[in-house]
This record gives sequence, C-alpha cells and structure tokens, in this order.
Amino acid sequence: MAIVRKIIGSIILFFNWLFSPKGVIRDEDEQAKIDSKTLKLKLYQFNACPFCIKVRRAMKRMSLAIELRDAKNNARYRQELITQGGKVKVPCLRIEDETGKTTWMYESSDIVNYLESRFS
Repeated sequence: MAIVRKIIGSIILFFNWLFSPKGVIRDEDEQAKIDSKTLKLKLYQFNACPFCIKVRRAMKRMSLAIELRDAKNNARYRQELITQGGKVKVPCLRIEDETGKTTWMYESSDIVNYLESRFS
C-alpha cells in the first residue's frame, strides 16, 4: 500500500508542477504589506496530500508567502499539531492574530475561503 501511495503521490506532484497556477502580480509596496500580514500564518501540510496541494495552489494564485511546515517528515511540526492544534490532520492553517491569539483551521475549503476573503 505504501508503494501505491508513493506512486500516486508522485503523479499528483508532477501534475501539480506541470499545471502550476500563475500568481498575482502586485507592486512592491502592496506585496510587502501582504507579506507582513502572512508572517503570522503557518500551513502544516504533507507534500503529496491532494487537499494540501489545493491550499498551496490557492496560495500561489494569490501570491501569498505563507510558511509551509511539513508535518509528515518533521517530528517537531507533527508534535505541534498534536499539542497545540489538537490532532494530526492536514492541511492545517495556524493563524496568530495581532493580540497573539492562535487559531487552528483544518479544512482545505475553509482555509482557501479564509485566504480569499482576507487577501483577494
């Protein structure tokens, strides 16, 4: 089963690379403002997860520089998901607001909708 997952994951990643979306082009000041807002966002993800790819493609379309955290291959990030987020489920967007309050958002559609409402 692991071999099948590896093959399918590789195929998914290849087609994602092949049909990668174009990002929004903004002037430097506007992009810098958006980049400063995305500093407090972290996406916990698995590289070949289709739902994670969906979120990463949306990030690329919107030209968002959100830190990616590989919760499959990095034990520290996996542990953060368990202890702070409550479960190992990806994709998960860690949102830290201006007051320091942290929210963990788990569904890919919810994450994409959040990003679109905040940055589009």
